[in-house]
Amino acid sequence: MKRVLGTLFQQIEGRFSNASASQLRRAIQTTAGRFQSVEEQVQQQQKRNSEVQDMPELVRDFLDPGEFFRQVKTICGIDFFCGVPDSLLKDFCAYVTKNVPTTNHQITVNEGSAVSLACGSYMATGQPSLVYLQNSGLGNIVNPILSLATPGVYSLPMLLLIGWRGEPGKRDEPQHRIQGPATPGILAALNIPFQILPDYHEGAAQSLETAKRYMETAKGPYALLVKRQTFLPYSLPKKAAADEAGLSFTREEALKCISEQFHHRDIIVGTTGMLSRELFELRVQRGDGHERDFLTVGGMGHASSIALGIAIQKPNRTVICLDGDGAVLMHMGVLANIAAVSPSNFKHIIFNNGTHDSVGGQPTVAANHNQFSFVKIAQGCGYKHVMVATNENEIKEAMSKLRAIKDDGPVLLELRVKTGHRKNLGRPTRSTSDNRKEFMHFLQLN
Repeated sequence: MKRVLGTLFQQIEGRFSNASASQLRRAIQTTAGRFQSVEEQVQQQQKRNSEVQDMPELVRDFLDPGEFFRQVKTICGIDFFCGVPDSLLKDFCAYVTKNVPTTNHQITVNEGSAVSLACGSYMATGQPSLVYLQNSGLGNIVNPILSLATPGVYSLPMLLLIGWRGEPGKRDEPQHRIQGPATPGILAALNIPFQILPDYHEGAAQSLETAKRYMETAKGPYALLVKRQTFLPYSLPKKAAADEAGLSFTREEALKCISEQFHHRDIIVGTTGMLSRELFELRVQRGDGHERDFLTVGGMGHASSIALGIAIQKPNRTVICLDGDGAVLMHMGVLANIAAVSPSNFKHIIFNNGTHDSVGGQPTVAANHNQFSFVKIAQGCGYKHVMVATNENEIKEAMSKLRAIKDDGPVLLELRVKTGHRKNLGRPTRSTSDNRKEFMHFLQLN
């Protein structure tokens, strides 16, 4: 496949002069990526398994999310589940979300909260919990693990199911290339024993037996690292139309609408996940440069703090933070910091689709608009102006008001949008180093 694509690149780059070679290359790569869905890849592998069944060393297995869930309950006696969803765990997380009542399953705002929740549950029941997270969230669990759960302090056992993004030898996004190889060392430094979760049920059962014995004897956390494509596909049902009644825009459509009122000197900070990818492609479509945008590809929940640091140092420039509901929830205390500083040039726009869109579409607590309101929280923290918009007219009116507020920030605009994203959405093609250099140069302009 690589040779074929390489030949196509050479032929097309030689024939077409009106389009850039990089755009054509990216278009072909995007098309090639649609040749097979995950489901199709699994079906192909299962067919191959049947052809080589007499050679088990060539068989590629997958864990059924439902069966693994039953193994966790039966072998480890676990009935309580909590954590922050991850793309490598999305199928298992989807099964838990669909089949476990909220009394026994909580999607927490950050990973540290999940560990603490598991600590409380163990002390109340005497049974360990399963905490799921991406390895990028290990930093958030360090304090509750070392100061609460670890043997020698309170000795509170739990099973950690960790998606291993950036696994050595696997291609991944820039923010995972350092975190991935460091993951085993971080777990070792935390004194958390771990093993890689096998992709077949007999092996998974043995791993869970090992975890059970450790949790019973040492009374501490035990971790299972999960590689990509360990689980068979399992999807959450789509939201009912009634749940999104009154919402007319997707996040990307809302982004296009508000970006029409960006000024050329505005400083833009985009949050982790799909939103920054959509912002990058929007700039490409319009022929804009990328120097005005800082794409927070890692560090979920920290885009607003980055934007605050810039706003303090550049008081004569408008700073617009494009945030997501899951990201704001993860480190929501920063809203109080922003309000306390009261930067007059700070514009905070939260795209609330009520889901962790980048990692499988699991719901966030911000999805219940009758109960939850970012604008009320921001207002309570001390934001000077707050607004909500759900359709094109409201968005345009809100953006006009936001632009008219010159020296009375911070301002918050909550955009309530539909769930989902384009399946052919690409990723930024510029390196993080290039992004940072061009962005810093842009910040120095008068």
